[in-house]
Parts: sequence; C-alpha cells; structure tokens
Amino acid sequence: MRSTAPAQTAGSAGRPRLARSVRLRFDPARGRSVLLTPEAVTVLNGTGAAVLELCDGRRTTAEIVAELRGRYAHVDDDEVRAFVDRLTARRWLEIGNGEAGRGQARHGQRRG
Repeated sequence: MRSTAPAQTAGSAGRPRLARSVRLRFDPARGRSVLLTPEAVTVLNGTGAAVLELCDGRRTTAEIVAELRGRYAHVDDDEVRAFVDRLTARRWLEIGNGEAGRGQARHGQRRG
C-alpha cells in the first residue's frame, strides 16, 4: 500500500537517489537509457538520463545542477528541480539528507 504522506521535494539541499525498486540502465536495442520500475519501463532522453546518473544520494540538487552546467551550455535550475520533484512524487526517487548511503556501495554494484 502506498504511503499517504506528502512526497518530499528536491530543495537545493536535498540529496536525490533512485528508489530501491528502480534501476537506470542503457538499453542497447533502443540506443537510449531507460528507467526500470516495477510498473513500467520509461525511455529517457539524454538530459533526463544525465540528471538521473547524478542522483546518487551524495550530491545535493544544487550540486547536480552545477555539474550539469559544466556539461551543457544552458541548464535551468527550475526544470531540473521540477524533473526531480516529478520522479519523487512517483516514488522513483527518494530525497535523503546525505548521511545514509555515504561510503556504501549501491545495490548491485561492487566496491572497487
């Protein structure tokens, strides 16, 4: 059963990360990144994939925007936050404070 608690939002200090049941993968058949959820497969554009690759639970939303600015000529803070907020509302992203997950390997990945 889904929680009726209001979803968190991606304020500048929030540290978004993929929810446990969600995976970001590259689909060679489509030639694009996809977001795998229990309910669906969502094909992402390049910008959406770039944002989600940075949602590691360590970077704040403001740091994600700064990183994107280093890669792209124009990055709209509000658009990035709105994208993160939409995925958070769908429970595909979780917003943490950064303490949990620091120094831990992500599920399915080995430490080097």
